[in-house]
Amino acid sequence: MEIGTIIKSISGHDKGSFYAVVGFEKQTPLIADGRRRKLEKPKKKNPKHIAKTNTVIKITDLTNKKLRAELHGFNFPQIEGKGE
Repeated sequence: MEIGTIIKSISGHDKGSFYAVVGFEKQTPLIADGRRRKLEKPKKKNPKHIAKTNTVIKITDLTNKKLRAELHGFNFPQIEGKGE
């Protein structure tokens, strides 16, 4: 896992939500989503409680608004056939 990896929380009160890894404290990833967990105050998350995706985003010049936009497709997937 590297900085910028999109992860899914599989345990805890935030189960099912997607976040981006914005840093590490020892071996523990620090995650943020730009809404509940801002880039200024990321959450430490046990590596056992997350699932890594194959998506990596560039976090240079990233703001909370840009992070929310990047994660929007993961947290709110399009429902096929709806609205057509």
